[in-house]
Amino acid sequence: MANDQPILQLKDVHTYYGNIHALKGVSIAIPKGGIACLIGANGAGKSTTLMTIFGIQPATSGKIFYEGRAIHTLQPEDVAALGVAQSPEGRQIFPTMSVRENLEMGAYLRKDKNEIAKDMEWVITLFPRLKERISQLGGTLSGGEQQMLAIARALMQKPTLLLLDEPSLGLAPKLVEVIFETIQQINQDSGTTIFLVEQNANMALGISDIGYVMETGKIVLTDKSAVLLESEQVKKAYLGE
Repeated sequence: MANDQPILQLKDVHTYYGNIHALKGVSIAIPKGGIACLIGANGAGKSTTLMTIFGIQPATSGKIFYEGRAIHTLQPEDVAALGVAQSPEGRQIFPTMSVRENLEMGAYLRKDKNEIAKDMEWVITLFPRLKERISQLGGTLSGGEQQMLAIARALMQKPTLLLLDEPSLGLAPKLVEVIFETIQQINQDSGTTIFLVEQNANMALGISDIGYVMETGKIVLTDKSAVLLESEQVKKAYLGE
């Protein structure tokens, strides 16, 4: 469960792709220990927000703080070393490596070998399908299994903050439920703070503590997720009601 102290803060962040103004003064505060979500239509700037946090697409102006430390000038590997992990949109697993090798790649920054083995056991218990396919090449997995692998690989980094970019994208409804239940379980079991970017607004708001709604690069609504689920504006625009 979240507490009041934010683990991550974005303050008036602007991000450009060339001449395209993708993020327009985004301010977000993610409570430590909870689940926060960012919802919005395709192309609203949700993935750009995560890439900016991670330093892949640096902020043009504004500030980003992680556990009180400014990170907006850091390279992605330095952000990762601080305890931030990302499961990117489109999964981006290593197709020619086995499931086990993909998971080991997630722990490449770590030196605590005994703990790595324990975490490997934990993530394949979280995702039993990965346990069954531990020696299989990543590229031969189904879309749902690749999504599980992408999340599990990020967890092998032992992050304090886990960024999830569209984990339900392209998955069958039954698998979406499994993924979202597991996201909740990760948060409850490990206390890892989760920031979830998701087009499936219903599912995202259903498992999170706080929600942000993004339109054309701006945050237009912020509230407790339970309140946003009941909002007429959100229902009309994102919940198909």
